[in-house]
Amino acid sequence: MIVVDTNVIAYFWLKSPYFDQVVRLYEADPDWIVPELCRSEFRSVAANYLRKGFYTLEEINWIIFNKENKLLGSYLEVDSTDVMNLVSQSACTAYDCEYVALAKSMGKPLVTFDKKILAEFPQAAVTVEQFLSKYS
Repeated sequence: MIVVDTNVIAYFWLKSPYFDQVVRLYEADPDWIVPELCRSEFRSVAANYLRKGFYTLEEINWIIFNKENKLLGSYLEVDSTDVMNLVSQSACTAYDCEYVALAKSMGKPLVTFDKKILAEFPQAAVTVEQFLSKYS
């Protein structure tokens, strides 16, 4: 089980140059968990893909419906106090700290492409390649 952030989800579900890398991550550990916030963040990413013409509205709606269902039961609540403690210790947003807080509370690594999270929380966050070399 690992915590992944919205970038990992988006790179897996939408057209991306990182797709092959994220597929390897999924093959190594398909049990992904995310904070509930991930739903809204993914919709925002999908909206950008829609507006840029990478997908039609029907395609985006299909992706959201079918892919979100794959994570049912994997969307977890995060304690606000934990999030704000992390905010106070870093330059990361509260949104980013939700992922870190979830990873810390579950005792699992956060796999991310986000350079700021990786720099601010090296004890909790790893890249896909770091995860694959260390945990698989």
